[in-house]
Order: sequence, then structure tokens, then C-alpha cells
Amino acid sequence: MSTSVSIDWSQLGFSYFKTPYRYIARWKDGQWNEGELTEDNTLHISESSTALHYGQQCFEGLKAYRTKDGSVQLFRPDQNARRMHQSCDRVLMPRVPEDMFIDACLQVVKANLDYVPPYGTGATLYLRPFVIGVGDNIGVKPAPEFIFSVFCLPVGPYFKGGMAPVNFMVSEFDRAAPYGTGAAKVGGNYAGSLMPHEQAVEQGFADCIYLDPLTHTKIEEVGAANFFGITKDNEFITPKSPSILPSITKYSLLYLAEHYLKMKVSERDVLIDHLDEFAEAGACGTAAVITPIGGVSYKGKLHVFHSETEVGPVTKKLYDTLCGIQFGDVEAPEGWLVKVD
Repeated sequence: MSTSVSIDWSQLGFSYFKTPYRYIARWKDGQWNEGELTEDNTLHISESSTALHYGQQCFEGLKAYRTKDGSVQLFRPDQNARRMHQSCDRVLMPRVPEDMFIDACLQVVKANLDYVPPYGTGATLYLRPFVIGVGDNIGVKPAPEFIFSVFCLPVGPYFKGGMAPVNFMVSEFDRAAPYGTGAAKVGGNYAGSLMPHEQAVEQGFADCIYLDPLTHTKIEEVGAANFFGITKDNEFITPKSPSILPSITKYSLLYLAEHYLKMKVSERDVLIDHLDEFAEAGACGTAAVITPIGGVSYKGKLHVFHSETEVGPVTKKLYDTLCGIQFGDVEAPEGWLVKVD
């Protein structure tokens, strides 16, 4: 199915692209208003908004996929809504009801349907829901008003030349405090990661790996993604920690590894000194689905997993299975897909 807009889908990257419509709702006097679609991509907020001064905000990321028959579907938006609940709770913002969240996403996709890339291009429509504290306020306290908005943009396939392993280095920086906001998807976590990421890239790595902030002995996150490893006896392992962002992709992979690939799976500590237990490793998240990890540099030594040039067989199978579900080519578990009418 072709769309009526003139876009070279093969040239799309992950860059801002103004689509015609976005959704916006406002919370005031204890409740959300009905919300509406707007063509205005500029927010008009008080200069004293808590989002600007005290970081009272959170966001989500999900995608809409066009299937072979031309229809469009969202992947597990209920999970994004529930994770946003957790983030809002952590920074004292009102929850966006799950049905309101999903409806807003559907409205935005329907209004920008021509910008959902065609099936087979590998490109998708990325949605960015967010909540910010606004209104006149200068004290360190919750905002008097809030904005919930969802905008979208077409994005290209993460791996333009095909999926290939990349190397990471262990950072000395912490991504989050031991009992801080690591499990919430708030902007401050990402602001703090900009410098470690830049330093990793300057040293020739794709990104950095963060260890647990309390002991610096256990792997927590890989850049802005979750870590997983495949042990030499074919078990899917992913770290468990209260300061890891609960990745929807990770929990989807955990389910697929167990129920589709019939693997043993577990969430547990992953010690940085025990990397040799893994035959394969990867980072997972909405943008790339899976980024295969070729090697990890720690204390001056590069530990290589399956290969620095070839994707491991289990990692490839997990990637193909999840992408197949998202694009409608593999049967999905019940409730994972929401059709855009």
C-alpha cells in the first residue's frame, strides 16, 4: 500500500519530522480535559513551569506498524500507558488514564495515517507521548497544571545496512541513584547520560554500559536500552534491579524466548566479572528492537561474545520473531496488538 505523501522512506533516519497533527490535553482543577488534535507543534507554557526548572516530566515511546495487507497496528500500548503511570507517580504528576492514553495514540495515528511507512520498508511511525508540569509556580513543589501530549513522526529502520553487532564500554558514571528515578522514564535520567555516551563514542564505542549504582559490580542498562544475554546452555537472562527502566521490549522478549523459542528465562543479577557465561548478548528497546552486542570493554579488556561481525543465532531468531509480530507476519500473543481502524 502506498501513501499520498511524497517521502523517500529508504532515507528516513531517527530525526524530528513535523507531521500534520498531534494530541494535547490539559489537567487543571483536579481533572483532565477532553483533549484535542492540533496542528500547532509549539507548546505555550509559563516560564515558571516545573518541567523547565525541576524536571517534573516524563515520556514514552512506541510505534505504529503497517502490515502486509495495508492495515496499521500499535504494539502493546497498554504497557506504555501503565509504565507512564509509574513515572507519573514517581514525580507526583496525575496519571493519564489507560483508555485516554490509548485513545490519544489512536487519534494521532489516524490523523497522520499517510505518514505510516509502507510495509516492507522497515520504517515505522514513532509516537512520543509525554506529560509535563506547567503553570505559574516557583517553589519546589508539584505543578498546579499539567499537559499530556502525543506527537508522531516516521522513522527509518534502525539498521540501514542490516543488523550487525557493535561494541560497548563500561562507564564509571552512574545512570541513576540507588533509590532514585532509574525505574521511571523521566528526562533527568537521559540528561545525565549525554556525557557518558559522548565519551564512549569518542573512544570508538556505540555507547556505554552502566553498572548498578550501589556496588558497581552488576550490569544494569546499556545506554538507553536494557541488557540481555544468552547463556552457553541457551538460557535467556536479563538483569533485575529497582533502578532499571522496565523495558516493554525486554519483557516481550522474555515472553517470546520462553513461549515461542521454548527457552529457560530469568531475571537476575548479571555480574560484570562473569561475562563469560554468555554466548550472545544484546541491548533491547523500542528504537532498534535488538542491538546485538559484539563485545564489552571493561578495565582495558574487550570481552567478545558470539562475534564482533556476525549476529548470534538466538539473537537473530528473537529479533525476527518480535519484528514479525509487530508487522503482522507472526501470530501475536493475545492482547499485544491494537488495530487502528
